[in-house]
Amino acid sequence: MQTLIINDLAQNCELDHKQMASVRGGHGMSSPSYSLYPMPSPTYSKTVNATQNLAQIQSVLNETADGSAFVNGVTANNNTSQFGQNNLLVI
Repeated sequence: MQTLIINDLAQNCELDHKQMASVRGGHGMSSPSYSLYPMPSPTYSKTVNATQNLAQIQSVLNETADGSAFVNGVTANNNTSQFGQNNLLVI
């Protein structure tokens, strides 16, 4: 965590959250001609309604020399693979 050092305060004491939130300045203006208050607060809320569907079908048929009485020593190798992925990136 970084440390914030504030100099030139009228008091020498620790500030609580409310007092720390009220500290403003650092613009080098002694009396600004415009008001800096109220300062807008950032909004970090998001609403995400996502529907993702991933349908996969794989049908592998491997009939090599099936039921043949006169063929022997026949082999068939079948290496199948299937991959599916749904990703949702919310920024």
